Amino acid sequence: MTVPVRSLEFADPREAADLAAFLGRLLHYDRAAAVRMQAGGGALAVFGRPPSFEVLAIRTARLSGPDDGFDVTVSAGELLESLGESTGTGAVPAPVTGPPWTGVLPPRGGWRELPGLPDPVSLRAAVTAAVAEFRSRDEALPEERRTRAERDLIGREIWSRTVAGTGLPLRAVHAAQSLGFLRPAPDFPVALLTAGSWLRLRTPYGSVALRGPGSGLGPLNLSVGTG
Repeated sequence: MTVPVRSLEFADPREAADLAAFLGRLLHYDRAAAVRMQAGGGALAVFGRPPSFEVLAIRTARLSGPDDGFDVTVSAGELLESLGESTGTGAVPAPVTGPPWTGVLPPRGGWRELPGLPDPVSLRAAVTAAVAEFRSRDEALPEERRTRAERDLIGREIWSRTVAGTGLPLRAVHAAQSLGFLRPAPDFPVALLTAGSWLRLRTPYGSVALRGPGSGLGPLNLSVGTG
């Protein structure tokens, strides 16, 4: 039996282009990446998890046309191939069996803002300094200690540091930067939000949320998205 193809119509072609850029970044870290798509109320949210950061990345877009809502996990590569960046259209690929993270998403509501988050320029500077520190410490390792395990220890120590006493790990900011959520822009509001055991770094291009220890998520610590 042929399964009807569900089409996507974006409110603006730039929405399709931004989503394509996001998917491209996910595929850079995992060529076999899957994403979970949720649509409703004229909006689309796409969730992914780049393994290098152990994050749940979310990008949202505005939709136009008929909207009956859906929730499906698909291939990130197939979704990217379907997008028409000039026409602002796309198609929902056939469903795939999702990895475990697709069953654990941040809450949709109940978020409140927390104080103390540095401005975007300071956040980007903190990531740059951390990357430089990692490289310096890695290069300083004696040959017999230049192992993956030793480098992982250095990375965990650096990226687990919190930002300005907010409780937000520096690795969350690194993820947001690498996924294109902290790129320079005029009038660039960022906010740190909390809901239950989750923290969320929200920017105009995406959000990064993490769940605290003891949440039952294993190594999954972070998530990213807009809105």
